[in-house]
Amino acid sequence: MAEAVAERPAAERTDARRVLLWSCLVVFMAQMATTIYLPALPAVMRELDVSRGFAGASISVFVIGAAAPVVPWGRAADRYGRRGPLLASLGLFVACCIALAVTTSPALLLVLRALQGIGAGGSAIIARIAVRDLGSGDQLARRLSVLSIAFITALGGGQFTGGLLTRYADWRLGFVVLAVVGAAAIATSFALPLGPARPAGEAGNVFRVGLRLLRTPGFALPTYAGGLGFATVVVLQEVAPFVFQQHFGLAADAYGGIGLLLAPAYFAGALTVNRTVARFGAGRLMRTGALVMTASGLAMVVLWSLDAGRVTALTAFIALYCVTTFGQAVLFPTSMAAAASADPAHGAYAIALCGFVQQSTAGLAALAATPLRAELAWSATAAALSALAWFLVRGTTLSKGASR
Repeated sequence: MAEAVAERPAAERTDARRVLLWSCLVVFMAQMATTIYLPALPAVMRELDVSRGFAGASISVFVIGAAAPVVPWGRAADRYGRRGPLLASLGLFVACCIALAVTTSPALLLVLRALQGIGAGGSAIIARIAVRDLGSGDQLARRLSVLSIAFITALGGGQFTGGLLTRYADWRLGFVVLAVVGAAAIATSFALPLGPARPAGEAGNVFRVGLRLLRTPGFALPTYAGGLGFATVVVLQEVAPFVFQQHFGLAADAYGGIGLLLAPAYFAGALTVNRTVARFGAGRLMRTGALVMTASGLAMVVLWSLDAGRVTALTAFIALYCVTTFGQAVLFPTSMAAAASADPAHGAYAIALCGFVQQSTAGLAALAATPLRAELAWSATAAALSALAWFLVRGTTLSKGASR
C-alpha cells in the first residue's frame, strides 16, 4: 500500500511532463503556421498578383480565425472532455494545410488561412487548458513559460525554414511541413491522460461565467494587456518581411535567418519567467514585460524619425525587434497565468476566454495595420499598443505561490 502511494506522485509527475511536452508540440505547430509563412509574403504578392495589404491580410485572417471560436473550443473541451475537440481541431488544421499546399486562388488562400487558424486556435487553446489542468498561479506561469520553448523553436526554426523554402524551393511546401507536424500531434495525443468531460450541471453557463470574468479586474486587465502585447508582435511580424526584404533589400533566406536571432531573445524572456517568477511574482514580471515592449516601441519611433544609414538602421531595428520579443516572452505567460488564476473553479473557461480576447485583439490590430506602409506609422502603432498594455497592468499583482 505504501509503495503504491509513493509511486503515485512519480507517475503523476511523469504524466505532467508528457502533457507538457505534447502541448509544446501543438503550440509549436500553431505558431509555425505563421512563422514559416512570413518570409513568403513578398513572393505571395508577386506570384498571386495581389497587393501588399492583401498578402499581409493572410496573416491577419489566420490570427482572427484562431481567435473567433476559442471560447466554443474551451466550452467543448470542458463539456465533452479534452480529447474529442482536440482531434477535431487538429484534423481541420491538417486538412487546411494540405489544401493550402495546392491552391493558386488568392480568395481561397484567405478562406483556407482563416479555417487553418480556427484549427490552430482550437488545438493550441486546448493544449493550454491541458497545462492549466496541472496547476495554477505561479506554477502555471512557470509551465506556460516552458511552452515558450515551442514558441522559440517555431519563431526561429519556422522563419529560417520558410526563408529557405521560399528562395530555393516553393513557399507552399511550408504547408506540407505543417501538415506533417499536425499529423504527429494527432498520433501522439492518444497516449496522453487528458482531462475528462465535466457533468452538464458543473460546466455552468459559458456566457454567464464569461461575463463575470470580464467584469473581474484580476482577469480582464492582464487578459487585455496580454492581447495588446500580442498585437504588437503580430503587427511587427506582418510588416517585417517587407521592411527587411524591400526596405533593406535582404533576400528571403537572409530574412529567415533573422528568426535565429529572435529565438534567443524569446528564450531569455521565457527563462526569466521560469527562474524568477517564484521570487518576484507573475504580476511584477507582467508589468516589466509590458514596460520593456513600450520602451522598445518608442525607440523604434525614434529610429525611423532619424536619417540613419542603412547598416545602422538595420542593426538597430534587429536589436529593437529582439528586445520587443524578449518583453513579449515575459508578458505573455504571466498575463495568461494571472487571468487563469482569477477564477480557479472555471480554469478551462478562463484560459479559453483569455485566448479569445488576446487573439482577437492581435488579429484586429494587425488587420487595421495592414494599410500602414510608412515605418514611422506602424512603429508608432506598435509603441501605442505596448504602452496601453503597460498602463492596464501597472498596478496589477498576482499572489505568489497560488498553485495547486
